[in-house]
Amino acid sequence: MPLSPLNLVSLGSINEDGSKKTLHPADVAGKYTRGRRVVALMLIIIYVALPWIPVNGFPAVFLDVLNRRFHFMGLTLAVQDLWVGFFLVTGLGFSLFYVTALFGRVWCGWTCPYTVFLEHVYRRIERLIDGDATARRKLDAAPWTAGKIAKRVTKHGLYILTSLIIAHIFLSYFVSLEKLYEMMHHSPQGHMIAFGVMLFLTAGLYGAFSWFREQFCVIMCPYGRMQSALTDDHTVSVGYDKKRGEPRGKAGTAGVGDCVNCLRCVQVCPTGIDIRNGLQLECIGCAACVDACDGIMTKLGRKPGLVRYDSMKGFSGGKTRLVRPRIMFYTGLLVIGLGVFAFSASRIEPMRANVLRMQGSPYYVTNKIVRNQFLVRLINKRNEPRTFTMAMEGTLPNGLAAAGADVPITIAAQGEELKPMMITLPETAYKAPFKLSICITDTKDGKSYHTKPFEFTGPDAALTTNDYLDASKYLQK
Repeated sequence: MPLSPLNLVSLGSINEDGSKKTLHPADVAGKYTRGRRVVALMLIIIYVALPWIPVNGFPAVFLDVLNRRFHFMGLTLAVQDLWVGFFLVTGLGFSLFYVTALFGRVWCGWTCPYTVFLEHVYRRIERLIDGDATARRKLDAAPWTAGKIAKRVTKHGLYILTSLIIAHIFLSYFVSLEKLYEMMHHSPQGHMIAFGVMLFLTAGLYGAFSWFREQFCVIMCPYGRMQSALTDDHTVSVGYDKKRGEPRGKAGTAGVGDCVNCLRCVQVCPTGIDIRNGLQLECIGCAACVDACDGIMTKLGRKPGLVRYDSMKGFSGGKTRLVRPRIMFYTGLLVIGLGVFAFSASRIEPMRANVLRMQGSPYYVTNKIVRNQFLVRLINKRNEPRTFTMAMEGTLPNGLAAAGADVPITIAAQGEELKPMMITLPETAYKAPFKLSICITDTKDGKSYHTKPFEFTGPDAALTTNDYLDASKYLQK
């Protein structure tokens, strides 16, 4: 049975036949719009500036995948330290839950990178070239003339240029600005992976911001579908005061509410919804409709706030409670996450060492000497070379000796070394496997680091030397 129009739940960015509708949101002025522009400008400046700001000799944020070093505001993580990132990511997730429970999708409308670039970069370019919303709609419907072609070429050329710039900045987070500048002066064939990533990002950015646009928020972003599980009747979000606004009618008409049905709130919405229909999946909480409605109310001499930030309780005449069980629970998770992350980050040391047993037999017996062979891996996370000494520690039997641990080793800044080490023990002194560890001392500041205990092993004490040397007898036993 075909659905009638009354059965359909339509999206503001979709035509009745299911095709994509090109939205041309009108420009708007107001306190929230000014605030969003300030926030967007700050975020763009931060995005551009972070690769330029040196902290401890490296960019403030530098994900050096090639050398497996990750630098965050002076904190350097090796691959072995990336477990700390789990607490960082989960902490950010809990922070998003926390903010959503309090203020709805304020993240989407104010700080999401996709919204920042779309609304404050690409759509500004479009308004600059094509004009306001009315002019853009007329241009879309107009036949292809030399003037229209010139505007289209100029606009999309600026889109591609902007996408190239954003992609190159993103790439600099992984290769550094110095390396990126060097790459740009050579043929792409010399660094095809980086060049391919840049082209892919540019194409993705151009396609998303020139055509896909608000469909990403509506179709692909999972956050919008999560908001119903994260919010409640006390969550502050953008809404329409039906008690005050209904019934709608022209100004001066007796018995009508404050809403004059001017559709200004719909015209400025970046996702094409009518906020008067209630909270909807497509609403990103940008407050463009709030500024638009307040402007109309001011012109009519009426009190602003017909469309405003408020909770469902507030719109129904109740009192919004910010402190409630959900917020207390999220606060607890946030505090725990921050505490665990801070503790984990404080446990990261500027030097890391671990011991690996060499491939082959776990031990060798030569001239009544039991020998174990190891590789000591040393990683210097500092931005300067350091010299280290090594010494065995633990309950050591008499006669235990280590060849390779008696010479100081210098490791370059952010470098690592593999140091072979042979530990020997007279066969007569060996009774059973035992644990030991290595103490590595920085000769500059005297700070010591310790490896995890590893095992020294040898032949079964019940076997004689002749039994051990005779493979057939050894296998029989």
